[in-house]
Amino acid sequence: VRKDLMVLLRRLSQLEGLNDISITTNATTIGKHIDELKELGILNINVSMDAINRKTFEKITRRDHYDTVYNSIIRLITEGFNVRINFIALEGQNTEDILPMLELTKHYDVSVRFLEEMPFNGGSKNFNSITWDYKRILSYIREAHPTYYKLESAKTSTSMNYKIPGFKGSFGVIPSFSRTFCGSCNRLRISAVGDVITCLYAKPSMNIRDILRSENSEEKVKEQILKAIGSRAKTGHEAQGNYEGIFDNSMTSIGG
Repeated sequence: VRKDLMVLLRRLSQLEGLNDISITTNATTIGKHIDELKELGILNINVSMDAINRKTFEKITRRDHYDTVYNSIIRLITEGFNVRINFIALEGQNTEDILPMLELTKHYDVSVRFLEEMPFNGGSKNFNSITWDYKRILSYIREAHPTYYKLESAKTSTSMNYKIPGFKGSFGVIPSFSRTFCGSCNRLRISAVGDVITCLYAKPSMNIRDILRSENSEEKVKEQILKAIGSRAKTGHEAQGNYEGIFDNSMTSIGG
């Protein structure tokens, strides 16, 4: 965690026109910041957690932080934060945890979102297909909970959301590899080194840090961002063509 993260969040929370701030965390160190996040009005928290079983969690993360993460999630939920748990379905690693993770929504007002595996693992993995796509995830859940129903979602949402009758929370699936939501996507990412990324499957289209260090930077930033958005690929599949199926970057460097 950057040591000046809370400084950044304090300043962002004071900006006019910025109506919503969400943060993504693995919840290993968020505990000491919960009170201040609440004071700043930053209540939307995405938590990355790919297993509810302790042994599976420790195998995937290679860290003994299960209790810290789980307790932080429960605290966030009980203190009124809007918590969304992001669970990537990894073939042969954690799919047996899908239904147990779903049980959290029975007892807590939390959203568990199951994501398709993406090729951003930093290991130059070749990705032409995946075994656990969103259709299989939904089918797997329906076998255990045949009465779940679809919820209305925001037009720009990347998640298709559902609810199981009698459960306090909800669940969703994000077709991050199938890419069914490209037509309504309004996402734009800026990495820690200033790269502007208009699509997860695209290469950086500009570097905002370099522009900010030049003269008349404000106008140049506006101009280049509009240019980047205007030239973005129509779909993630189109953007992926530039990589020829091989990705050597990771979500850690992209941001997310």
